[in-house]
Amino acid sequence: MRRDEKRLLIHNAEIVNEGESFRGSILITGERITDIVREDEPLPSADEIIEAEGLLCLPGVIDMHVHFREPGLTAKGSITSESGAALLGGVTSYAEMPNTLPQTITLETWEDKMRRAEEESMGNYSFMFGATNENVDLLSRLDLKHTPGVKVFMGSSTGNMLVDAPETLRRIFAECPTLICIHSEDEGIIRANKAKYTALYGDDPEVKFHPLIRSREACYECSRRAVAMAEETGARLHILHLSTEDELSLLKPRTAEGFRSKRITGEVCVHYLWFTDKDYERLGARVKWNPAIKTERDRAALRAAINSGLVDVVSTDHSPHLPEEKVGGALGAKSGGPLVQFSLPLMLELVREGIFPIERVVEYMAHNPALLYGIEERGFIRKGYFADLVLVDPHKSTTVTKEVIRSKCGWSPFEGETFHSSVVGTILNGAPVVRGGVLDEKLALRSKRALTFGNRLPR
Repeated sequence: MRRDEKRLLIHNAEIVNEGESFRGSILITGERITDIVREDEPLPSADEIIEAEGLLCLPGVIDMHVHFREPGLTAKGSITSESGAALLGGVTSYAEMPNTLPQTITLETWEDKMRRAEEESMGNYSFMFGATNENVDLLSRLDLKHTPGVKVFMGSSTGNMLVDAPETLRRIFAECPTLICIHSEDEGIIRANKAKYTALYGDDPEVKFHPLIRSREACYECSRRAVAMAEETGARLHILHLSTEDELSLLKPRTAEGFRSKRITGEVCVHYLWFTDKDYERLGARVKWNPAIKTERDRAALRAAINSGLVDVVSTDHSPHLPEEKVGGALGAKSGGPLVQFSLPLMLELVREGIFPIERVVEYMAHNPALLYGIEERGFIRKGYFADLVLVDPHKSTTVTKEVIRSKCGWSPFEGETFHSSVVGTILNGAPVVRGGVLDEKLALRSKRALTFGNRLPR
C-alpha cells in the first residue's frame, strides 16, 4: 500500500457474491479490495466509512453488449452520456459494439474508440471489433489484451457489416483468435417475410408484425448454421440476444468445468426477460428491437434458462435512438432503445417476483461475463480485485420518469414503471462515483480504466 492510498470501508452491507449472501464489510485501499470481513469479525481501520446498513452490496455489473453511438451518431448518445447512465444503474464495465459511423472494422477505427474512451468514458471500457466480408485478414492483428471479441452480423445490418459470403464466414470461424459474437437472424427468411407482409399490409405494416417479419424461424435457422460451423471448426461461439425458446435447444448447460468446456454460449438481454409481443399494442415501436421481442412462452423459456444454466450471461443491447426515430411500424421505426440505466433494478424486480434468486443475478451480470470474456480481476468481490461495487437499497423504489433518465436520447421503454429497488451507490476502481443516486462526473472520468482480457479460454 502506498502512503497516499485512501482506505475506504463499506460497512455492514448484505454482500451477495459467489453464490452466497452474508452481512459484512469491505475494505478498499486505492483501487482494490484489500479485506472482506463478516459481521462478527474485527473491523479494519479506514480513512472513510460508507454506512451500508440495510443495503445490498454486489459486484459492479459488466454489460458486454451496448451501443453508445460514438462516433458519428452522437445526437442519440455518446460515450460520456451513456457510460454515465450506466454508472447510475450500477454498470461499471462495458463492451461497445462496432456499428457506429465509421464502423469499427479497421485497426485505426478501433484505436480511435479507445482514445476517445480514455478521455470521455465514465466507466471501464472495451470495444468489439466488427467482421465484414472484406477484413478477415485483420483478425490476426487484433490487440487481444484489450479486445473482448469479434462481432459478426449474420443477419441484416447497416452498411457492409452483413457477413453473408459462406467462404468468409468459414474463414472467420476457423481463424478468429478470440470469441466470435454473432447477431443471428437469417436474411433470406426476413426478406421473404417482408415481401409477404408488405403485400398484405402496405409498405410499413403495424409494429405488431415485427416478430413475424423478423421471425423465430429466422433466428433459429441462423443460430443453427452458426452452431454447426462452430462445431466443425472448433470456434468459440457466443450467440447474442437470444429471443426464442427454439434456439435454446442448440445450447447445453455448463458442467463443473464451466466455460472452459462450454464452447457454444448464449446471451439473453433484459428486454426479452421483461416484455412480450403483447406489449407492442401498449408501447408500439418503443419495444421494437432486432431480434424482435416474441411470445410469453419464449419469455418464460428464457427466464427458465437462467435458472438452469442453459444461457450464460445477461446484457442489455442498450441502443438509444431519438424519439422521432421510434415513430412508425415494423419497417419504418428504428430498432433498439436505451436500457443500461435500469437493467439491474429490472433484474432485481424479477428476483422480487420469485423468477430467480439474487445470487443468479450477480452470477449472470457480473461473474459470468468476467469468466466468459476473460476479464482480468473484475466481476467478483475478492481480495486483490479492482473495487467495482454497487450498493442497492432494496426498500427504496425507482419510478422511471423523464427527469431521472440519463441517456442522451431522453426516453425509456420503462417510463411509468416503478421498480421496488434503487441503485444508491456505485464504486468504480475504489472511487465512490455515485453517492445517494447522484453521479460525480469528474471523479468518474478520472477513475475509469480500460478493461484487460488476460484469462482467455482456449480455442
